[in-house]
Amino acid sequence: MSSIFHKLVVFLLFVVFAMPSLAGAAERDTLKIGAVASATGPASFLGQPEKLTAEMITEKINAEGGVNGMPIELIFYDDETDVNKCVLAVQKLVRKDKVDAIIGPTTSGNTLAVMRIASQAGIPLLSMASAEKIVDPVDPWVFKVTPSDSHAVTRILQHAEKNGYKRLAIITVSDGFGQSGRDFLQKLIPEAGMELVADELYGPNDTDMTAQLTSIKNVNPDAIICWGTNPGPAVIAKNRVQLGIETPLYMSHGVASKKFIELAGDAAEGLMLPAGRLIVAEQIPDDHPQKQVLMDYKESYEKTFQSPVSTFGGHAYDAIGLLAAAMDHSGNDSSAEALRNGLEKVKGFVGTAGIFTLSPEDHNGLDATAFEMITIKNGDWKIMD
Repeated sequence: MSSIFHKLVVFLLFVVFAMPSLAGAAERDTLKIGAVASATGPASFLGQPEKLTAEMITEKINAEGGVNGMPIELIFYDDETDVNKCVLAVQKLVRKDKVDAIIGPTTSGNTLAVMRIASQAGIPLLSMASAEKIVDPVDPWVFKVTPSDSHAVTRILQHAEKNGYKRLAIITVSDGFGQSGRDFLQKLIPEAGMELVADELYGPNDTDMTAQLTSIKNVNPDAIICWGTNPGPAVIAKNRVQLGIETPLYMSHGVASKKFIELAGDAAEGLMLPAGRLIVAEQIPDDHPQKQVLMDYKESYEKTFQSPVSTFGGHAYDAIGLLAAAMDHSGNDSSAEALRNGLEKVKGFVGTAGIFTLSPEDHNGLDATAFEMITIKNGDWKIMD
């Protein structure tokens, strides 16, 4: 009897411990991607195109046979631009859904709040936000698919220097994105031999910035740099016109969406910003390595959703594309660790934001050449000479 009892115990232990692992192995025939984006809430103009793109690209890849024959299972949660809901969504993806990788969140603040959750769980996270703090210092499990704030600041200052602007004023939003931009503006403006003559802040929900702009007007800068995402920058553009300020105004890459032009209306005319090539895809040379990728994505998105393409939807395209590229280096192993290791080996991946070359020391893989300097002319984007 003791022998039978012993065999029964061994069998039960196998059922309890071995079977779940076998089930997990069986489930390894799909690439399970979790996605968190701000499809609603204040950042929905960023997150909604990301959600739509992730769904569109997943459907396209699966219709073509999956990633190296492995279909993608996409699990999406809307964080509603709320940091607490974002934390809960990422925890759910990690603990309940047991995803292989996570793309998102949309905003820098939400990303900074959830990075540790993904890292501690050992799941690669590919953020669609731009704050440099996301990848500096490097966390082994955290990547991002957008050009960094320092790259955007560098492009603005290069343009300002070329045009003889020496005395600069800045107005930045008091959130994670704004703080990151402000830090680099404060650092890089004097390093470029320019003078920071005004440093104003506004809140994410502020609806009037005439006080800050009046203070800026009084110091008579050569140019103004606004750092934020909608709707604040659109308000600032309108307030500038209302105050009769003719000082050149730069925006950050955070407004590279037709939604900004719609919100700002005529006040958007002549404004300048650094942006990825997606929104000016038709204007870049035919022999540029990104041209075909940009045009294919743009045409697919606009045909599918009857809506103008935006830079931000492209971040989801790049995130999923990088995970697919990582599979080429992982021996078609979609486990979290294999994907993480594979991402660090991706070289020369042509995406919508630029050409990515990742490494253990660089979890972004882009530089300032990812940006074009763009102006708004007749209600549309135009590459500046």
